[in-house]
Amino acid sequence: MALSDADVQKQIKHMMAFIEQEANEKAEEIDAKAEEEFNIEKGRLVQTQRLKIMEYYEKKEKQIEQQKKIQMSNLMNQARLKVLKARDDMISELLNEARQRLVSVVKDPARYSALMEGLLLQGFYQLLEPKVTVRCRKQDVQLVQVSVAEFRNYDFSFFLNIPIYKAAVKNNLEVRIDQNNFLSPDISGGVEMYNSDGKIKVSNTLESRLELMAQQMMPEIRVALFGANPNRKFMD
Repeated sequence: MALSDADVQKQIKHMMAFIEQEANEKAEEIDAKAEEEFNIEKGRLVQTQRLKIMEYYEKKEKQIEQQKKIQMSNLMNQARLKVLKARDDMISELLNEARQRLVSVVKDPARYSALMEGLLLQGFYQLLEPKVTVRCRKQDVQLVQVSVAEFRNYDFSFFLNIPIYKAAVKNNLEVRIDQNNFLSPDISGGVEMYNSDGKIKVSNTLESRLELMAQQMMPEIRVALFGANPNRKFMD
């Protein structure tokens, strides 16, 4: 039975409606999928940028922390250097005061005479030479002569007359006092001693003895002035 035009039109409209509904559903499905993919991509990009931002600020924070540590270390080093300089200045003042007190020793004839004999004897022991030249201040020549031995001849040669030394080395010692070259006027006192060819020297001036004593006693001096260092394991 042939369809009428009305039935044909009705079926066409029905098919068109079905196709349109299918198309709308497909479009909605595409839109939903596109929205989902968009949201996923947006989330991925946001997370990526968030991680980059976090990494950037973590790096900045580490840099700032490192700079703070460096600055703090520099400040501590500067403070430590200032403390060390202040301590060195105090020790220098102490040694300068000790050098000034040497003058009072020289002005005391009895003390200086005993000290001179000790300096000479120690120098003889250090050199252990058969012939020794002694150099002193010009004003100490007579004191050195008396300390060494009695006058022998005009070239100022003497034979040591100190029983302690003779008993120790089992030998006499010829000593010459240098009358042409004297110690600097800046030297407080004491002597310099040379072997026969002048190649070996023993400095027993008061300043050199003070310097040697200061070096040997520096740990004790530092402890007395500033207290013991808790971080120091060895005292030698």
